[in-house]
Amino acid sequence: MMMKKMSKHREILVRKCVATGNRLPKAELLRIVRVDGIAIIDRTGVRAGRGAYITPNVDVIEKAKKKNALARALRIKVDEQLYDELLEIVGGSIE
Repeated sequence: MMMKKMSKHREILVRKCVATGNRLPKAELLRIVRVDGIAIIDRTGVRAGRGAYITPNVDVIEKAKKKNALARALRIKVDEQLYDELLEIVGGSIE
C-alpha cells in the first residue's frame, strides 16, 4: 500500500471581516467571541464559542461600531467598552 506524503504547505485560513466584508488571512484579523452571552476579545483565536472577525484598523472598528456589525454577527448586544478595548489594541484614541 502506497502512502501519500504530507504536504509541507499549510492551507491559509481565510475569514471575512464583519465591518468591511473583505476576506483576509485569519492571522491578520482580530477575533471577537461570544461566551455565555458576553462578547470578549479572543487573542488566541481558538476559544470556543460563536466568533466574528474584524480588521485591526481604527477606521474599520469605528465603522463596525456605527453599523452595529459585531452585535449582528454575534447575535447579542455588544457593550461600548468592547469597542474601546479594540481601539486600544490597534492604537486608536478613545473618544
